[in-house]
Amino acid sequence: MTTVYTIGFTRRTAEDFFETLRRAGVKRLLDVRLRNTSQMAIFARRQDLPYFLRELNGMDYEHQPLLSPTPELLDDWRGKRITWQQYERVYADIMARRRPELTIAPADFSVPTVLLCAEPTAEQCHRRLALEHLARAWNHPLNIVHL
Repeated sequence: MTTVYTIGFTRRTAEDFFETLRRAGVKRLLDVRLRNTSQMAIFARRQDLPYFLRELNGMDYEHQPLLSPTPELLDDWRGKRITWQQYERVYADIMARRRPELTIAPADFSVPTVLLCAEPTAEQCHRRLALEHLARAWNHPLNIVHL
């Protein structure tokens, strides 16, 4: 069974974030954020993160917007205009339309990979939903570990 990790950067120091990735043995970070230029954590901005990953951990960086929510969905969730259950249903519809499983393959996770988003936990984050969607669509079980 393939192990895939998830991590959020909110409420983490740079030291905790990069050491957590190092301890897990991650070699590739898949950024699934819609807006990856955030000022919330300077170390996680698109223009800085690839450098830090490469220099501190010898990791590769890739942005994968196919797994990101739409701006409307993200804004509705953050603006508390929808519940988490509504978010999950809309996100599932988005994934059904985009069909990321046709672009992303199980073999892409042969290298220890982590999906990155801002949320501190995966419980109410699309990174968890994205991996669950891929596992179902591929009919390929994934061991999902939330760091």
